[in-house]
Amino acid sequence: MTPAARIAAAIELLAAIEGAPRKPADAVANDFFRNRRFIGSGDRRAISERTWGVIRARRRLDWWLQQAGARTNPRLLVAAQLLLTGWSLDGVAQSFSGGQFGPTHLSQAEKAMLGGLETHTLDHPAMPEAVRLEVPDWVLPHLRARFGDALAEEMAAMGEPAPLDLRVNILKGSREQARAALAAEGIEAAPTPLSPWGLRIPGRRLVSAGPAFQTGLVEIQDEGSQVLSALVDARPQMRVADWCAGAGGKTLALAMTMQNGGHIVACDVSVPRLDGAVRRLRRAGVHNVERHLIEPGSKWAKRRAASFDRVLVDAPCTGTGTWRRNPDARTRLGERDLLELVPKQAGILEAAARLVRKGGRLVYATCSVLTQENEAQVEAFLAAHPDFTLVPLAHAWAEATFLSGPPPVDGPYLRLTPLRHGTDGFFGAVLERTGAAEPVAEPASEPTGGQG
Repeated sequence: MTPAARIAAAIELLAAIEGAPRKPADAVANDFFRNRRFIGSGDRRAISERTWGVIRARRRLDWWLQQAGARTNPRLLVAAQLLLTGWSLDGVAQSFSGGQFGPTHLSQAEKAMLGGLETHTLDHPAMPEAVRLEVPDWVLPHLRARFGDALAEEMAAMGEPAPLDLRVNILKGSREQARAALAAEGIEAAPTPLSPWGLRIPGRRLVSAGPAFQTGLVEIQDEGSQVLSALVDARPQMRVADWCAGAGGKTLALAMTMQNGGHIVACDVSVPRLDGAVRRLRRAGVHNVERHLIEPGSKWAKRRAASFDRVLVDAPCTGTGTWRRNPDARTRLGERDLLELVPKQAGILEAAARLVRKGGRLVYATCSVLTQENEAQVEAFLAAHPDFTLVPLAHAWAEATFLSGPPPVDGPYLRLTPLRHGTDGFFGAVLERTGAAEPVAEPASEPTGGQG
């Protein structure tokens, strides 16, 4: 494809994403390229990078276009992104030349509006803080309360593209064997610093079609998610419940730490998510997992109360910790989402806690960086449940079979961020049941798969 044709395709893809506001951009892009198989891998990469460059800078681009008196649309967004990242107006006009497969000519009105952007950069001192940081207005106070003076640096790191993290499946081979297998595919991967099973590949690479992935030797999983899985410390012969299993990303990691022994129950309210886990389990060579569909009014959890050694709650959340990986999620997140999620998380935590035996552990996790979904949830739970105590991170880390060295953060909780740890934003708390469970009525709250 010519450079102009790539720009035209980026405009078309951006329009498709804008036309499906509730659908993740990745899913829209997958459909877009699946229906255009004539687009080669290099062109796909260039089109995606251009499109995601717009998405990552969306609030700032909108601000610049508003200053120019323009009504935002995909065509002007792409043109503005080109100008504000170093292109000249003449260069943009040449690419919008109306040639074969390229964008149509810039009108005189478009040139006039875009002309004011030439020689500028994406940032401007007059921008409101939320615009400059690329976050929704309503969430800014919550982020400032979480990060304080480090807010700008943390959001800058959140705005950078995420690397591709893989988890080596030690049921199939070692990390060095996996590196060698990937190298044979032309993919260089480096060990991650925190996870003992992690491999990191810079940029976006297609690994799912290669033999290392197809044979189950590696699985796509952010290093932060891997660390959380290790912190659960699920061991052979244990009974483990993954209460918000989703498509089974952490279930796979737990089965691996259990060496395919013991018994895992992967629970979720979604049949498609649980069914989707089957293929992953088979590929990984995992056979100690039972899937369970949570249904309203079911007595399943009540009958199994206080019978699990480990219960993982990877709770549904705002996903604010994944914005570097899913920058479009910022535009879909509303204040009402947080207001609805907080009581839902509390209900899920309450329900899952009843499964934990005395001496067993409940691990609460989110891929959020907001205090309301993390520390505040744990503190409220502990205040209402004197039969549980918080296991400090340093203690849980030292006891975990696969973790070594000091934990990456101080304090009682696992709190990871892209800036400080190179992972997605993750939160984890380890709670131990020290008293007997009190019999209570079955809750109405339901899990809805975690973030893998």
